Amino acid sequence: MTIIEARDVTKRFGSTVALDKLCLAVPRQSIYGLLGPNGAGKTTLIRIINQITGPDSGELFLEGRKLKLSDVAEIGYLPEERGLYKKMKVGEQALYFARLKGLSRHEAMKRLRYWFKKLDMVDWWNKKVEELSKGMAQKVQFITTILHEPKLLILDEPFTGFDPVNAEIVKNEILFLREKGATILLSTHNMASVEELCDNITLIDHGKSILEGKVDEIRKAWAGNEYSVSFEGNVTVPENGKFRILESEKDNNLTTIKLKCLINSSTNEVLNELMKSGNIISFNPALPSMNDIFIRVVASQNEMSRQ
Repeated sequence: MTIIEARDVTKRFGSTVALDKLCLAVPRQSIYGLLGPNGAGKTTLIRIINQITGPDSGELFLEGRKLKLSDVAEIGYLPEERGLYKKMKVGEQALYFARLKGLSRHEAMKRLRYWFKKLDMVDWWNKKVEELSKGMAQKVQFITTILHEPKLLILDEPFTGFDPVNAEIVKNEILFLREKGATILLSTHNMASVEELCDNITLIDHGKSILEGKVDEIRKAWAGNEYSVSFEGNVTVPENGKFRILESEKDNNLTTIKLKCLINSSTNEVLNELMKSGNIISFNPALPSMNDIFIRVVASQNEMSRQ
């Protein structure tokens, strides 16, 4: 079952088409990547879901029914543009946002103590926001976004400002929230995070969905007959019209080669051919990264638009 669905959503700003009959269906309790280059329409869609603005045409549905204004209470939104009151104390501000989201003071304090302890922020409770580093301020906003335990979390570039240690902590918390039942719509340019976290993605360009599906299936579909093979000893695979060598690395008694098969062959046929070159230790399809796929798809779309 989907939790949020967009059907033919269109939005224009003057002569600019920000969204062009966009369709999107986010499965319940998943982490869904919303990807695209700058200006693709991601933020416009997020603003429409949060009902900051409305579509010119098309409809949005939450759990199978039309989205309505009161549904904002079921959504947690961490925008890319950060907004904390610099002169307020951290704890005072977190409590203020929690009360705005409908929590009683008692319940808000209970949840804030839990999250401040979990994210190692207890000592910062009485500090002013202006004393925080960018990463610490981001932690505060992350906490205030998830505190009311929304069904749908929309996280726009949530790892900005984090060092690798804190980025890993937040990634683990996102996975934890999904396990507890939340659905996360993740908008990011960090393709490594997409591979680590996302179950499904939609890639938007010029307001249209140009690629969507499960991350694993997309990577397999774009594999392009490339393989990574490790041989025992010093081995050379001949480029005889069947293969093109992309990379070759030798380490002690091991040779690892990344190659592309140039003819239409089954995996077994490729393996049998490579066995003629030496003793194979490992053999795996070389799946492209989501970053590679992102660049290739957007470049292809731009080329088509110029024709």
